Amino acid sequence: MTLKGINSDNLNEWFDAHIEQAEPPLEFSLITGGHSNLTFRVEDSRGSNFVLRRPPTGAVIATAHDMEREHRIISALAPTSVPVPIALGLCEDESVNEAPFYVMDFVEGYVLTDADITAEKFDREARGQIGEEVIQVLSDLHRVVPRDIGLGELGREEAYIPRQLKR
Repeated sequence: MTLKGINSDNLNEWFDAHIEQAEPPLEFSLITGGHSNLTFRVEDSRGSNFVLRRPPTGAVIATAHDMEREHRIISALAPTSVPVPIALGLCEDESVNEAPFYVMDFVEGYVLTDADITAEKFDREARGQIGEEVIQVLSDLHRVVPRDIGLGELGREEAYIPRQLKR
């Protein structure tokens, strides 16, 4: 089966050369529920899973779908208390898969896109615990100082709130 946004032959070669943990041949499947970049589950011949992220196919705004920036952010957050998957590789060579992409560890879980799916998967008490964990993660994220983890040039720190209010 051919998936839009996946050049299987090229990706098998790239994974073989760049992702030490992967053992091609690879199988790709789209993980649905996202609203911007495409997210694919990648399964290797041993049954190990990875995630490949890439921009949507067709015309895109480069700054809105910057794979290098996403890769850099999750890599920088890895040693903090903010839970992120381990970034395994970045490819900016568009000849490999028609767009830049990066690969990260696969984290088992659910894609919770709405309240009905969440209620179906988790009882009321578990949903309360999930909510508390989300608040804790957001708190941990807000304690991270971007310049302390190598992300100081990512955005302007000065006058952040006035800029947001002006928008």
